[in-house]
Amino acid sequence: MAAVYEEDPSLERHFKGHRDAITSVDFSRAKKQLVTGSMDSSLMIWNMKPQTRAYRFVGHKDAVLCVHFSPSGHLVASGSRDKTVRLWIPSIKGESTVFKAHTATVRSVHFSNDGQSLVTASDDKTIKVWTVHRQKFLFSLSQHINWVRCARFSPDGRLIVSSSDDKTVKLWDKTSRECIHSFCEHGGFVNHVDFHPSGNCIAAGSTDSTVKLWDIRMNRLLQHYQVHSSVVNSLSFHPSGNYLVTASSDSTVKILDLLEGRLLYTLHGHQGPATCVAFSRDGDFFASGGSDEQVMVWKTNFDTDYGDVVKPQKYGSSVDGTHGTGQSEMDCGIHHKKTKSQDSGRIHEQQDEETSLANTLEHILGQLNVLTQTVSILEQRLTLTEDKLKECLENQQKILQNKTN
Repeated sequence: MAAVYEEDPSLERHFKGHRDAITSVDFSRAKKQLVTGSMDSSLMIWNMKPQTRAYRFVGHKDAVLCVHFSPSGHLVASGSRDKTVRLWIPSIKGESTVFKAHTATVRSVHFSNDGQSLVTASDDKTIKVWTVHRQKFLFSLSQHINWVRCARFSPDGRLIVSSSDDKTVKLWDKTSRECIHSFCEHGGFVNHVDFHPSGNCIAAGSTDSTVKLWDIRMNRLLQHYQVHSSVVNSLSFHPSGNYLVTASSDSTVKILDLLEGRLLYTLHGHQGPATCVAFSRDGDFFASGGSDEQVMVWKTNFDTDYGDVVKPQKYGSSVDGTHGTGQSEMDCGIHHKKTKSQDSGRIHEQQDEETSLANTLEHILGQLNVLTQTVSILEQRLTLTEDKLKECLENQQKILQNKTN
């Protein structure tokens, strides 16, 4: 049985206050606050309660490229083009401590789930790990050969994943500090990477407009999506692990259904590139930021309760009409419920097959529509070319006549 969706995601709140493009967004655990970083060199803490004013934190001397709430919500980390990392107390005073973290722009900051460690990534091609309370440098990871765009701890804190302009995604063991695997399937710079809530797979978005998911136990590509028409800037997993939200320079935010391996929603809210996106810690909301200086908070709305059975697919889906290689989504840690009885199981299997067939037909119709539109565009272009050619010939004839006269 396919998922039952309540309604489309709806725009809940709309924040405006930054004076330049939004670069990063994150929710506090209690969902009471939202933090954003911007090219205007400031952070803003927005309160989800209506009529409560926002706090603007100033201290960085250049663009703020990344922000992240600590698990407790008592601290916010930020990284900047000024090569520093700051730790802020998200209150009206806006107090912060600063440390010189890297020798170049800091593009990514991320707290471990226990709140004890912070991982940072930089244009100096390194990833650094720090203790939070003493802000003490622990160690550096340096096998990337170009800017490191993003670095994240695994849910259990034992692994680190990083993505880079060297077109690779690297997986590191935090204890041994060794790179245990490099994923090299992207055709562009890899802007963003994150762990699935199960810790068993990772997702990455790239300048080649693709989103890819890998099983990190088998080091296999699970799913491959080509749903955006421009650079994928950011992505975030729903806490259930069944959905992924992505933000792209094509100005859209998209929600992918990882169980069915398909595009679920496309949201057109931003004027210009959508630069960042994040689910709240409970998944009830997600926020997006754009180069239009706007921050949008969306109510998720779709129901996460799948029926009694969702049949695992044999292949990781590739939403461009081809199959990705790899395991079923079951291996990614996406949970399925058991049947209540064998009879109901058979009924659900039939329903699954019918739904699958309907989805396939829907996909084929979608592809036909695209082809029809493409042919229509080509016909228009051909007509324009013919008209131009006709015009050129007429002009040539006029020139020849003038010469003759």
